[in-house]
Amino acid sequence: MSLSKKIDFAVVFKVTNANPNGDPLNGNRPRTIYEGNGEVSDVCIKRKIRNRLMEAGATIFVQSDDNKNDKHPSLKSRADEVLTGIKLPEDIARKACETWFDVRTFGQLFAFKASVKKAKGEEGGDDKGVSIGIRGPVSIQSAFSTAPISLTSTQITKSVSSEGDGTKRGSDTMGMKHRVDRGIYTFFGSMNPQLSVKTGFSDDDAAAIKSVLPKLFENDASSARPEGSMEVLKVVWWEHSCASGQVSSAKVHRSLAVGDDGHIAFEAGKGPDDTMENWPKPELIEGA
Repeated sequence: MSLSKKIDFAVVFKVTNANPNGDPLNGNRPRTIYEGNGEVSDVCIKRKIRNRLMEAGATIFVQSDDNKNDKHPSLKSRADEVLTGIKLPEDIARKACETWFDVRTFGQLFAFKASVKKAKGEEGGDDKGVSIGIRGPVSIQSAFSTAPISLTSTQITKSVSSEGDGTKRGSDTMGMKHRVDRGIYTFFGSMNPQLSVKTGFSDDDAAAIKSVLPKLFENDASSARPEGSMEVLKVVWWEHSCASGQVSSAKVHRSLAVGDDGHIAFEAGKGPDDTMENWPKPELIEGA
């Protein structure tokens, strides 16, 4: 089974007094681009999609330490349980795609050590292993805010002394907490039928992702993102009439206009055939 039609989608969400995606190289301040607009990385978005799929019962390979549903301490341990004993790379890729939803969706790189280490000087010596790359049919872009965001930084007490009489403070007692006061963000994604043939990503898998996007931030609360501070406003779902797509993903994504208040509108392109009648019809889905 594979995806029968090309699909494009967009998610518009609102951030209120939260840090949607901190930058560890910048004191965990919310990510921004040079112009001042906010950014949420594609890796962060995929993590949330994986978490929601896992809550829905899907088997996920890349699990986070604070949200696991099995006993494995690492990705290697999880992979070894399923892939040990399989010799051919194509069989490994097929088994991985059959087992894990996120592998057949986003792809994955599996690295293996050589089974027999050859001595240096021999033909083909110093063999260090092999990597098996799986290219997924679903691509996710980073999210960007519609306008420059306002950041607030607050000094906090992040730890207290637990030694001695409690009068001495450690060097890490004080810290900073950062938040986005308000922002409207949008990210886009696409599903490629040609690549889905190799991984087995199906129409049912696409429907599963469609079902979790409106509730992307449910069960995702933390100190940086209090409950209710992250909200999906709209999911826009474009289902093309064929596998190759009626128009390019770039044109489809560009047709969506998102206002600073979260209001959305659709605009056709400027070419002679770029009328909305020739494009896939957008389906609007309200956030959870």
